[in-house]
Amino acid sequence: MADSVKNFPQRLYKMTKVLCREVPSQTEVHHWVDRMINLLFPVRDRRNVPLYEIEAEWNRLQDDLLRIITPLCADQDCDSQALSARFFSEIPLLYTGLMQDAKIYHQCDPAAFCREEVILCYPGFYAVAVYRLAHVLYLMHIPILPRVITEYAHSQTGIDIHPGATIGPRFYIDHGTGVVIGETCVIGKNVKVYQGVTLGAKFVDKELQGVRRHPKIEDNVIIYAGSTILGGDTVIGHDTVIGGNVWLTESVPPRSTVYHQPEISINGAKRR
Repeated sequence: MADSVKNFPQRLYKMTKVLCREVPSQTEVHHWVDRMINLLFPVRDRRNVPLYEIEAEWNRLQDDLLRIITPLCADQDCDSQALSARFFSEIPLLYTGLMQDAKIYHQCDPAAFCREEVILCYPGFYAVAVYRLAHVLYLMHIPILPRVITEYAHSQTGIDIHPGATIGPRFYIDHGTGVVIGETCVIGKNVKVYQGVTLGAKFVDKELQGVRRHPKIEDNVIIYAGSTILGGDTVIGHDTVIGGNVWLTESVPPRSTVYHQPEISINGAKRR
């Protein structure tokens, strides 16, 4: 026993040679994400930041992303500097979209006093903002990093959005805890989702890697709390309302209303 404990560091060292793939530092990535979000939304950190400080931080973030992705791209035969530049070229359009997301929260939720409150306090907005950053990196085929980024938001908010999901503009997650959105899920514009919603696969099998296995949600759909929608062949038609606690594994035509009718027992008397 004593020898096994004494030799354990050597065993760990050997395992680092077996697990030889380059992976990003979680600590460094988490710090980079927070700085990126704070740069886009200074109200989260401090207001009235001088222009020269914004420009300096913008440049530092580019340098730091380049340092993070360079080892990840070593086996990809790609130009990490070009990828970093491409990512930051997407930020102006991404920022415009995030401001539209924040506007939807303000317009839809009577509890939202202003957009600043949405940016500061709403976990759904934060999770979507982080997802949109990660999704750009995902589309650039940078390995591992997009997932590290969205899992950070997951740990902070309880909202699990895979970076491979395709989510349209003006996406609204209210409350958000327990929301799960799978890798091949496609979500249209003006979609509203409440806490505990799962957009998942019917079953999990490694052979399904790269195959669409999560549902498509068309424009203007509302999905209320606790509902589960599964399957790559499942399409929720536009302008549909899915009530709370619904379980769906088949498609729904546009402009439908789907609801679960529970049986409630109060003091021994049952009623619907």
